Amino acid sequence: MNIRYIAIGLLMLTGMVKITAQQNLQVITPDQAVALALENNYGVKLANNYVAIAENEASVLNSGHLPTVTGNAGAVYNLDNTEAEFSNGESTKLNGAESSRYNASVNLNYTLFDGLGRAYNYKQLKQRYQLSELEARETIENTILQLFTVYYNVAQLTENTSAIRQTLTISKDRLARANYQFDYGQSTKLGVLNAEVDINNDSINYINTYQQLKNVKRDLNVVTGNMLPQDFEVDTKVNFLLQLSREALLEKTLSNNIAVLQVNKGITITELDVRKGRSAYLPSVGLTGTYGWSKNNNNAASFLAVSTNTGLSGGVNLRWSLFDGGTTITRVKNAEIALENQKLMKKQLVMNITRDFNNAWDDYQNKLDIYRIQEANIVTSQNNFNRTQEKFKLGQVNSIEFRQAQLNLLNAELNRNQAKYQAKLAELQVLQLSGELLNIDF
Repeated sequence: MNIRYIAIGLLMLTGMVKITAQQNLQVITPDQAVALALENNYGVKLANNYVAIAENEASVLNSGHLPTVTGNAGAVYNLDNTEAEFSNGESTKLNGAESSRYNASVNLNYTLFDGLGRAYNYKQLKQRYQLSELEARETIENTILQLFTVYYNVAQLTENTSAIRQTLTISKDRLARANYQFDYGQSTKLGVLNAEVDINNDSINYINTYQQLKNVKRDLNVVTGNMLPQDFEVDTKVNFLLQLSREALLEKTLSNNIAVLQVNKGITITELDVRKGRSAYLPSVGLTGTYGWSKNNNNAASFLAVSTNTGLSGGVNLRWSLFDGGTTITRVKNAEIALENQKLMKKQLVMNITRDFNNAWDDYQNKLDIYRIQEANIVTSQNNFNRTQEKFKLGQVNSIEFRQAQLNLLNAELNRNQAKYQAKLAELQVLQLSGELLNIDF
C-alpha cells in the first residue's frame, strides 16, 4: 500500500478517534443552555442593571414628595479700629478691638402642593421602570433567539458530520473492494482511481464540516457567557409545538408582543407628560421652617458685650406663575403632539406586526411541510442506495451510478437536517412575535 493510502487511513482513523471521544461528552440540553445564557450572558446582565437603575429612580426618594432639610453654620472674626461717640456726649477710641459672631441653623422646606406635578412625575418614573423591564425582556428574547440559532446550528452540523462520516466509511469500503477487484483482475485501475478521488473528496468534506462544528460550538459558548466545557454535545432531538393555533397566536401578538407593549407604555408616559405640563398652570404652596442659634461677642464700643439668640420660625409661601412668556403653553402643545405621534406609531406598528406575524406563520408552515417531504425523501434515498449497493456488489451497476446513489442519500440527509432546524427556528420566530417565547418549555 502506498503512502497516499496510509495518509488516508490515518485521516480516517483520526476522525474515528475524535468521534469515539465525543460519545462520552456532556450533552447540553436546550433548557441548560437557556439557563446558562440567562445567568451569564453579558447582554442580559447589562439589561438587568438598567432595570435596577430605573427601579432606583422610581423610588419615593426620587419623587420630590419628601421635604428637604439643610444645616447651616458660620463664624466671623473682626479686628477693628473703632472711634465711638455716645449719646451722652462721651466718646471712646479703640484700636485693635476684637469681635466675633457665630451662627447655626436647621432649615426645612416642603412643598405642600405644586399643581400635581410631583404626582405625575412619580407616575412617569414608575412607568419608565416598567418600560425598562420590557426592554430587558426584549433583550432576553433576542438573546434566546440568538442562542437557539447557534444551538441548532451546532445540532445541524453534528448530524451533518455524522452523515458525512458514514459516507466516508462507505467510500472506504468501496476503495478496499476496488483494490481487491483490481488485485484479482476483476476490474481496471480506473475503479481504484475513482474510489480514491471520492474518498479524498469525502475526507475534505468531513474535515471542513468538523471544523465548522468546532467554530459554532465556540459561538455557543460565547452566548452562554463562556460557561460550557471545552467540548460538548447538544441534543439533536426537536419537538414541534403542533398544537399552535394561528388565530390564538395572532391575538396574543396584538396584545403581548414586546414592541406593542413598549409603545403602549410610551403612550402612557406621554399622557402623563401632558398632565405634568398642565400642572404648571396651577399655583404651588410651600412650607418653610427654621431653628437657629447665634452668638455675638461685641467689642467695647457696643452696648451689649455678648448676645445669644435661639429661636424657631416657620412660614407658608404661595407662588403662582400668572404668565411665563408662553413657555408652559408651548410645552403642553408639544406634549400633546408627541402623544398623537405615539398613537400613530402604534397604529403603524400593529399593521406591520400583523404582516410580520402572517409572514412568519406561513414561513413556519412551509418549512414544516418541507421538513416532512425531506423526511420522506430520506426513506426513498435510503432504499435507492441499498438497492444500488447490492447491485454494485453484484457488478450490475458501475461506480458512477453507485456514487450518485451515495451522494443522493447524503444530500437527502443534509437537506433533511437543514429543513428540520430551519422549521424549528421559524417556530421560535412565531413565538417571539406572539410574546410567548418565554412561556414555553424548551
